[in-house]
Amino acid sequence: MIRYLGSTKNLVGCVGGLVGVLLHLTGVVGDAWPLVVVGLYAVGALLAPPEKVRLVPVDVVTEAGRLRAELDDLVREVGAQSSRMPEPAVAAVGRIGAVLGDLLARHDALAANPDLRHTVVRLARTDLPLSVQTYLNLPWWFAVKQRAGGEPSPGDELVTQLELLEAEAHRLAERVYAADINQQADHTRYLRDRDSGESSSQA
Repeated sequence: MIRYLGSTKNLVGCVGGLVGVLLHLTGVVGDAWPLVVVGLYAVGALLAPPEKVRLVPVDVVTEAGRLRAELDDLVREVGAQSSRMPEPAVAAVGRIGAVLGDLLARHDALAANPDLRHTVVRLARTDLPLSVQTYLNLPWWFAVKQRAGGEPSPGDELVTQLELLEAEAHRLAERVYAADINQQADHTRYLRDRDSGESSSQA
């Protein structure tokens, strides 16, 4: 209600209502002036342009801070449950958490690229926790049991999932750090060119 009072529709409707009052004061309308005021207000409110939709921007810094805290909690949980998990899986979760944590610290890159931000958030908030939690929800004796017919055990499945997630995290890192890598390469070329120029002048 308070928002509507300051809306364009209400302001235009009020102008229409004032026109109705002026018409009454000038004698154009008689005793029916209250209906005229209400009618002109309604017409003004209906004809007024709708309010512009303002999308609330994502607070990248706050979101990244929450995700890093969630990642830290996940890594700690995996450490606490390490006796139940394959050793390669424990190490992989730590590595993935470190890569994603570094990416979440690059607020500028995340803010500038919504697609990149979405993928990082999905990895950190959905894919990685889902893989770990699904495995930990299984009884420990079943999780390590080899399945009949040579099918991979739940532990093998977990390790495979984490390998895929780690590869995706590294692909994201390459995208985020591409500009830094190019800048470093440019600086190397500059130093080589400068060194060659100085050597030539000394000769």
